[in-house]
Amino acid sequence: MRVSTFQAPSLNPSPSLPPSIRRLKLHNVPNAVSSHTHRPLRIRAMDAAQPFDYESRVAQQFHDSQKLKIAIVGFGNFGQFLAQTLVRQGHTVLAHSRSDHSRAARQLGVTFFANPHDLCEEHPEVILLCSSIISTQRVLLTLPLQRLKRSTLFVDVLSVKEFPKTLLLHALPSDFDILCSHPMFGPESASHAWTGLPFVFEKVRIADEDHRLARVDKFLDVFAREGCRMVEMSCAEHDRFAAGSQFITHTVGRVLEMLMLESTPINTKGYESLLNLVDNTARDSFDLYYGLFGDVGKLVKYNSNGSHHSDDKPKLKIAIVGFGNFGQFLAKTIVRLGHQVLAYSRSDYSHVAQELGVSYFNNVDDLCEQHPEVILLCTSILSTEKVLKSLPMLRLKRSTLFVDVLSVKEFPRNLFLQHLSPDFDVLCTHPMFGPESGKNGWNGLPFVYDKVRVGTDEARMSRCDRFLEIFSSEGCRMVEMTCAEHDWHAAGSQFITHTTGRFLEKLKLEATPIDTKGYETLLSLVENTAGDSFDLYYGLFLYNINAMEQLERFDLAFESLKKQLFDRLHDVYRKQVFKYEEKLHDFSERSMLLRISEDNNPGSSFSNTVDNK
Repeated sequence: MRVSTFQAPSLNPSPSLPPSIRRLKLHNVPNAVSSHTHRPLRIRAMDAAQPFDYESRVAQQFHDSQKLKIAIVGFGNFGQFLAQTLVRQGHTVLAHSRSDHSRAARQLGVTFFANPHDLCEEHPEVILLCSSIISTQRVLLTLPLQRLKRSTLFVDVLSVKEFPKTLLLHALPSDFDILCSHPMFGPESASHAWTGLPFVFEKVRIADEDHRLARVDKFLDVFAREGCRMVEMSCAEHDRFAAGSQFITHTVGRVLEMLMLESTPINTKGYESLLNLVDNTARDSFDLYYGLFGDVGKLVKYNSNGSHHSDDKPKLKIAIVGFGNFGQFLAKTIVRLGHQVLAYSRSDYSHVAQELGVSYFNNVDDLCEQHPEVILLCTSILSTEKVLKSLPMLRLKRSTLFVDVLSVKEFPRNLFLQHLSPDFDVLCTHPMFGPESGKNGWNGLPFVYDKVRVGTDEARMSRCDRFLEIFSSEGCRMVEMTCAEHDWHAAGSQFITHTTGRFLEKLKLEATPIDTKGYETLLSLVENTAGDSFDLYYGLFLYNINAMEQLERFDLAFESLKKQLFDRLHDVYRKQVFKYEEKLHDFSERSMLLRISEDNNPGSSFSNTVDNK
């Protein structure tokens, strides 16, 4: 605090006094005016705010020192995507691109330069290369490096890492710093936030100076602050992992895109994950996919959250025939809802049944003599006909309701209508989930059904509705459609889902430290489909008349994708071969001209030199 003391001799302050004193109003010192005495006026704490201002300035200086001037070269979708966060965090962002993105830049708060010379003359601290894999080398070689500060930090964000690392080390003078990075997400997979998403980086070449080390840390902090999972690994390690995950993810996505998959009213979780995968990969350019190919293509407790069932309705006596994984899976919920459950199977599951509160029968005659209201067939597709024919129908009540849960519907419908007496009711259903996809609850999962034949009396209609209520009360999305409609939709979704899952299973995919969301989707798909028996998959193929067409389309799509890749590769090799032939042609022409010149000028210095030798 500074204290000033001065005399106020008159009503008019002297012009020589400081401006802040001259502006004082005289009515603030009435005693000094009325007494006409020269009492000293003491002004205290004129700079009382100085310590606060000083601290604020220091804090602001520190805040500003954490900000970077970043030039994004390649201001397409991904460059704009990163720019939004960079600007929001307070960094100064410049941009350059071959196309005119000045309008988009202005909306984002970015300064756009059509000329790279103008951009480089701004002396950005960081050059952030956001160009495609295919164009990176050309873009880098066209930058006027001499207009940049020699200590500039170059950063790439390509999906492959060994290629840009080698390129930057060869193309840039040794004064420049190099950071190779890969944000393993994009505008689609990180449209809401970056939390938990992997950001891979390698500090390829950073000078051992405090301010340059601090600069690279400030850049990495852009992603760490947003919650990214920061993964430091060498470029070689990245590409080894990426070959087994990223390239496979994009390949599967593009194969499925060629099938022109569409959402159906009975989407499973697995099929929805495939639709999301197609949506994510289809938005990326073919150049990105081709770049991945060119660089790495050489590696050619159950807990339900459903609503509680009302206890005021009568419970059903349900006999599950086929008490394997899926039968046990359904039994847990049916028992919890208070229904009486009986079970029979060729294998002995009596111990499991006892744990679940299910009455188990080793003899099918004993089971049927209990007169269950519902026979719930949970057998495999291939064994369904044999099991149905083996049931002692005469021991059942003639009004018994038969229900199947197979993944195809026309086949069991025809089977029931052919082998069951007209007295029996028939309900064909397909819970489009299983022990894996429904382990955390059935809420929102589709349950498809067709009331093929249900008696018109109130008791039989009520029984059918009570059975369906088992699934609706757990939050299932109830979809009533004919068996034919189901199989038409399922061929384009369920069979493709299982085919993709089993195809990927053959590749023996493994999780890596840098898994993308898309690759995690594929791993999850493999886990879900691999848990099902091959009999289920074969049944989907054998008993759905639409499956063969889908399999052929899948095969054609894969072949078409390979052709597209190899055609592009052929064009590249062809250009290189012709370029080499042109050089040979030019060399032969120059050699011929030289010989002609020697013949016409035998006394030339070259000829004399040869003669002297």
